[in-house]
Amino acid sequence: MLLRIKENVYLCIRNCITKHILMGQLQKKFESYRVPQRFMEMGVYPYFREITGKQGTEVSMGGHKVLMFGSNAYTGLVGDNRICEAAKAAIDKYGTGCAGSRFLNGTLDIHVKLEKDLAEFVHKDDALCFSTGFSVNAGVIAAVGGREDYIICDDRDHASIVDGRRLSFAKQLKYRHNDMEDLEKILKGLPHDAIKLIIVDGVFSMEGDLAKLPEIVELKHKYNCSIMVDEAHGLGVFGDHGRGVCDHFGLTDEVDLIMGTFSKSLASIGGFIAGDWDTINYLRHTTRTYIFSASNTPAATAAAQKALDILKTEPEIITKLWDVTNYALKRFKDEGFEIGDTESPIIPLYIRDADKTFLITSLAFKRGVFINPVVPPACAPQDTLVRYALMATHTKEQVDRSVEILKGIFKEQGVLK
Repeated sequence: MLLRIKENVYLCIRNCITKHILMGQLQKKFESYRVPQRFMEMGVYPYFREITGKQGTEVSMGGHKVLMFGSNAYTGLVGDNRICEAAKAAIDKYGTGCAGSRFLNGTLDIHVKLEKDLAEFVHKDDALCFSTGFSVNAGVIAAVGGREDYIICDDRDHASIVDGRRLSFAKQLKYRHNDMEDLEKILKGLPHDAIKLIIVDGVFSMEGDLAKLPEIVELKHKYNCSIMVDEAHGLGVFGDHGRGVCDHFGLTDEVDLIMGTFSKSLASIGGFIAGDWDTINYLRHTTRTYIFSASNTPAATAAAQKALDILKTEPEIITKLWDVTNYALKRFKDEGFEIGDTESPIIPLYIRDADKTFLITSLAFKRGVFINPVVPPACAPQDTLVRYALMATHTKEQVDRSVEILKGIFKEQGVLK
């Protein structure tokens, strides 16, 4: 018995030594990365949880049903049978993929129609459709900025905007979140005749507040700037028939470029950029994530088209979304939750402790509510929160159930008095 134990110890040591000898520099760099494992060991790891059916207000996960308040499907159309049928019909007609980029063999007539309809929907001359929303920002921002130009971003802009400006040759500047004095201070120091592009989220995806677009437009005229607005979380939520934050403020004509995604309100995957004819013509021939990526699949394109058609003909979807959103906002405020400055269906429930954020997310899941933890780098360390988001298809009864469950958990953890 003792001999067998010694042999096992020897084999273990030998295997460890052999593994270390064979390990390359790349593997050595990452062998100490064990942050996820720490939360796994605590039993509160919240990521990559498997859903075993359609997305909706209630989903099957981990062997039980949970209320889904962690989705970006604001319109609730993601499981709509009309959209599913449109996607199936596109597969039957066009197949499952395009086997090439839009630049070469990957342009379908349904791509062109969707671009035309999106441009018309957001009141711009033309639009380009991309395979993902992330690739819109990563490619467009890199393409529009030259070495003598300036890109100015809100410091809470989405990661895709951050990566897009990192790829740009333009000079890059950031202003404090929604701080117009800080933005003006930056603009004062820039050459009047230089290209200066202010890039901002219409709705900030973690905090749920809106960009101060009217004030930004005033600064645009004062300092000779251009504006690009990311409408990922504004499309299908704000404005006439869900046209977005730019339409909500009546400032579409003042915004030079409007970006949007299909993966939220349009129940699909992909994204677009819309603007004037000349700028879109330039981007069509120079944006690397557009001309060097395979074009969006027929099913995804047809799904987005059908969702857009539904939005244009069924404005009651937006009414339902805002009815349940306003109800939830009041419930959380009345119960004493800290929800910040949100003005949207995105409701941040601040916890301000990373470990406790993971624990609360786990407890909520076990008790039947799916929410998302938001920790660095998605927020500042002192601003950790769980993100609660509404869909037009949520009921007030579902909101009530979720609020009561979360209230109990927050009180147990000392977050809510």
